[in-house]
Amino acid sequence: MRTSPNRLLATVFGAVYVLIGILGFTVTSGVGFFSTEGGLLLGIFEVNIFHNVAHILIGAALLIAGLSNVSAARTVNSVVGAAYLVLGLAGLFLVGTALNILAINVADNVLHFASAALLLAVGLGADRSRSTATA
Repeated sequence: MRTSPNRLLATVFGAVYVLIGILGFTVTSGVGFFSTEGGLLLGIFEVNIFHNVAHILIGAALLIAGLSNVSAARTVNSVVGAAYLVLGLAGLFLVGTALNILAINVADNVLHFASAALLLAVGLGADRSRSTATA
């Protein structure tokens, strides 16, 4: 894993997103599952229960891929990166509307765009010539 940027990034991001998802439950007491407004995680990131579950599932996918092999890590990094890019773009229009079922705020959008950029850059650019076995 130490020689593969994709495996390392997927493992680290996976662990962080699972942890963030779990910590999100500490600020969502009394918040509805799809509430358009949520609790503030770390004082800036707005989350509801659905957002927490999404973080845990995405984190688990990244973590499993990172612990598996280079091919899985590259694929999941790229797919999650693309999904975060789409979510970031959608979030620009969802903030403050009734369609904001993830309780996304501006800080979330910035984090989604940053995650997308890093995951896509590594997923599409690193480990290109590496064997897809277990490097």
